Amino acid sequence: MTPRRRWRRWLALLALVGIALIAKGYWNATRDPVVRTATVAVADWPAGQAPLNILLLSDTHVAGPDMPPERLARIVGELNALKPDLVLVAGDLVSEKRLATHVYTADEVVAPLAKLKAPLGVVVAPGNHDHWFEPDALRAALERHGLRVLQNEAVKLGPLIVGGVDDDFSGHADVPKTLAAMDALGPGVPVMVTHSPDVVPGLGRRVAAVFAGHTHCGQIRFPLIGALSYVSRYGDRFACGDIEDGQQRVFVGAGLGTSLVPLRFNTPPDVWLVTLEPKS
Repeated sequence: MTPRRRWRRWLALLALVGIALIAKGYWNATRDPVVRTATVAVADWPAGQAPLNILLLSDTHVAGPDMPPERLARIVGELNALKPDLVLVAGDLVSEKRLATHVYTADEVVAPLAKLKAPLGVVVAPGNHDHWFEPDALRAALERHGLRVLQNEAVKLGPLIVGGVDDDFSGHADVPKTLAAMDALGPGVPVMVTHSPDVVPGLGRRVAAVFAGHTHCGQIRFPLIGALSYVSRYGDRFACGDIEDGQQRVFVGAGLGTSLVPLRFNTPPDVWLVTLEPKS
């Protein structure tokens, strides 16, 4: 065999391996989300109040090819079967990634989320991609569909005081304003939803739980090397999952969609179903 033919065979083999890896990464990105569960024991739980299930989903990144609205609508139908009491959406509803085959309108992005069912409702905190896209149009669409948007604001829902911190990555977070809004609502179990978990060190006090997204758990994590970035100024401190940061419980979802490229490796899409209950 001539050297030229040998090189051609090696190049063909490398091309096949590359195609197989891309196909695997795309399959990972479009699989159904893993439902992860956890329990948080709350010391000041109201007497007689039953435990509450909070569903966290984040980073839906609606865009072609991997997250058309039809796929998100199907996932929402599956998540409704979990019967959450409250749904928290931690931002990045949309994606305008360069490899997107289709960018949808604000209403097309929001419509599937309007089918989420929870007695205490659905609360949304915007993400950086939402601010870079059409923030006013997205907020209008969310409110038109009956979803509550919190941008450094708070709302009382049942026994919960829910604070929504606007996106930190794009410079819209105002933690003191959010805490003041929570305090103004009187007594209740405090929880927070925000896109980037980087707001946690600036809280200055403990809440029952913080719910966030943004990191995608790395989205593409290599064996031994790990993820190239968690898009956080704290490195891997808030990389992924159920985190105890000092005395603060933080849940960081891997998200449902993708950013930059429609691929995932070692980071399947996920959601969190977290039960708040009285501390024994």
